[in-house]
Amino acid sequence: MHLLIPAAGMGRRMGSSRNKLLLTLRAKPLLTWTILAAQATRSIDWIGIIAQPSDEEYIKEILAALPVTTEVKLIYGGTTRQESVYNGLQSLPATAEQVLIHDGARCLATPELLERCAETIKHCKGLIAAVTVKDTIKVVDENKFIQSTPDRRQLWAAQTPQAFDVKLLKQCHEIGLAQGWEVTDDAALFERCGLPVQIVEGEETNLKITTPVDLAIAEFILAQRYK
Repeated sequence: MHLLIPAAGMGRRMGSSRNKLLLTLRAKPLLTWTILAAQATRSIDWIGIIAQPSDEEYIKEILAALPVTTEVKLIYGGTTRQESVYNGLQSLPATAEQVLIHDGARCLATPELLERCAETIKHCKGLIAAVTVKDTIKVVDENKFIQSTPDRRQLWAAQTPQAFDVKLLKQCHEIGLAQGWEVTDDAALFERCGLPVQIVEGEETNLKITTPVDLAIAEFILAQRYK
C-alpha cells in the first residue's frame, strides 16, 4: 500500500515561524510520530512525504534518526494542500493502485487505524476516517446569526487517513484543476465528481495538531498511551 503524507504547511495558528511538523512532542518531531505509525503497519510499503524544499534537510535528518525500512520518497509540495496532494499523486510509482493520504499533523493516528483504512480501500473506490459529531452544530450567517441546526445524527467529523483508487483520484484532481475548484480534502473532489466515499470509523484521539492547546492535549494522550 502507498501512503502520501502532506507535510508542506506552516504553523501560523500554532504561532510558529516554521513547519509545525518539525515541532517536538515528547522529544520527537510531530512528523516522526506519523512515520512511526505508518512503519508499524503490515500494509504500507511506500511512503511519500510532501514537503517544501526549505524543510528537506530537516526531514532527511528525521528519517536518518529512525529505523525506517519502508521506502520513503521526498516530494515537493505546492502552495495549498490540494496542490501538494496533486504533486504527490504524480510521484506515485506506476504500479500504485490505491493510495492512503494522511496529514502529518494527525500524528496520533494508530497503526490499527491506518491498517483498517488500507484494508477497506481494497473493496471500495474512496473512503475517509471520521467520527460522529457530539456537539450540536449551528449554521450561521456572516453576521453570526443562526440560520439552522442540522441533525447531528447525520454529521461526521472528517479525519485522515483518506484513501482512494489512484486512477480515479488523479482524474478528479485533473477535473478540479480545470474547473478551478478549491477544496480542503480529497474526498470533496470525489464528491463533486459524483463518486461515492465510504466512512471508516476513526479515532477520538486522532486530533489534528493546529494550536498550542492541541499540542498539550497530544502530550496527555501519548502519556496515557505509553505509560
